[in-house]
Amino acid sequence: MAQMHTFGDCIDRRPPLPADGLCEAVLAAFIHDLDRRTVAIVDGLRPVGVVHRDSFMARMETPGAAGRPIADALEPDPVCVELGEPIASFVDRTLAEQPAALLDGFIVTEGGEYRGVCDMARLAPALIGGAQAGGAIIERICAEVREPVAHALAAAEGLKRMRLPDGAAAHLGAIADAAHATLQLLDVAAELQKAADGRLELVIGPRRLQELMDDIEARWRDQAVLAGVTLLVSYDGAPDGAASLDAARLMQVFDALIGHAMAHSARGVVEASLQVRPAEQGGLRLTGRVRDNGATYGADYLAGLFRVDGDASSAGGMGMKLELMLAERAIAAMSGSLTARSNPGPGVTVAFELTAAVAEGEAAPETEAESAEPVRSAHILVVDDNATNRMVVEALCEMFDCSTESVIDGFEAVEAARGGRFDVILMDIKMPRMDGVTATREIRKLAAPAGRVPIIALTANADADEVQQYLAAGMRGVVEKPIKPERLLEALDGALAERGHAAAA
Repeated sequence: MAQMHTFGDCIDRRPPLPADGLCEAVLAAFIHDLDRRTVAIVDGLRPVGVVHRDSFMARMETPGAAGRPIADALEPDPVCVELGEPIASFVDRTLAEQPAALLDGFIVTEGGEYRGVCDMARLAPALIGGAQAGGAIIERICAEVREPVAHALAAAEGLKRMRLPDGAAAHLGAIADAAHATLQLLDVAAELQKAADGRLELVIGPRRLQELMDDIEARWRDQAVLAGVTLLVSYDGAPDGAASLDAARLMQVFDALIGHAMAHSARGVVEASLQVRPAEQGGLRLTGRVRDNGATYGADYLAGLFRVDGDASSAGGMGMKLELMLAERAIAAMSGSLTARSNPGPGVTVAFELTAAVAEGEAAPETEAESAEPVRSAHILVVDDNATNRMVVEALCEMFDCSTESVIDGFEAVEAARGGRFDVILMDIKMPRMDGVTATREIRKLAAPAGRVPIIALTANADADEVQQYLAAGMRGVVEKPIKPERLLEALDGALAERGHAAAA
């Protein structure tokens, strides 16, 4: 069994700041180190508080805030762990008492004195692929922390639609950004653990490769402008060339490589390209490259770019490290290879190569029903035990010209569904008294039309195995939390169109 790492392997040892200083010192620390997420505040070497980047930077938008004492901005009573404490026992204790500290950052001490800070981004690489207990810890953190983070993001998105003072809007934006980043981190950590266990999933389908590169250019265009980076995206292959592959994974790889290149290429140039040629043994050979002209990279940095124990001290930090690790494992899962080499001048070129089958035939043309205007104006039952989530979903349904009723658990959902007055049910999964899966099974036992109403799961837990469980119970589909309006609209349109065809039949 592989050895589990200790806190000493994954802490950020950058120096703390004294409690009697001013906020301008913290601001300078965050500006100087763009990947620094947490600053520890100490009295001597005894920790007295922490400052987290997102909330602090939002606070600094208030005029004169930088001249205030650090004591006004720190979070007191920080979570601390002794350097020698087993990681598993610390995670158990912290998940029960202050789970947010695993994500936001906590302090590592030795004999009560500051030694460094750590967070989920730094902890994950030390656990992924290590001892069996390490994988169990990763899965538990992802499962238990995702739901409250999704609730926080739902609350933030709901409040953003209200009229708020400028200062409050900035704080709300910081909360939403931090929640999005946290959910992304949890997703990457969970995927990395699957890869370590040999369970990384590939969804193979036909995709036109020129369109894939067009999508990559579109999704990075605005970020490149904001970063002052010239982004060049190119495709070299047959104009209508299509391959059978996991396009989402391939875009995930390009995202990681472009993000890394942009983090190191302020005011520079980043080139992303895909070359497609016939493979000798049949199919297509895909060669992707991302090249930057930014920093000069040392041999040790490049050698550890996709490894757990590689250097993560430069721009992007451990969050980017996890994304690069996942990119390498995704390419490996597609039987390809990924390499990084220094350019003759500054910068690096990261390249991958893989072989994919030629996509057979064209995508099926839309039927008349599929090309028609989406179905709207429906009466929807919203089932969720969280009041904030109900508020957000109801507001989105109103925006889609739908009316709603809401209940707080699966037991009430079954009773409400008996009347047969709903066109769709939006069902949370984890609820008291009766969960969403059990409620769906009970509703399916009802006589038509009540028992045939389309049910869509609303959940932060949407792994492939879990989705299969929801579908087997009788649900039509899944919308992940935090809910994206376009995804909910797509699911509603599909459910309502299906219900319309059933009624006509």
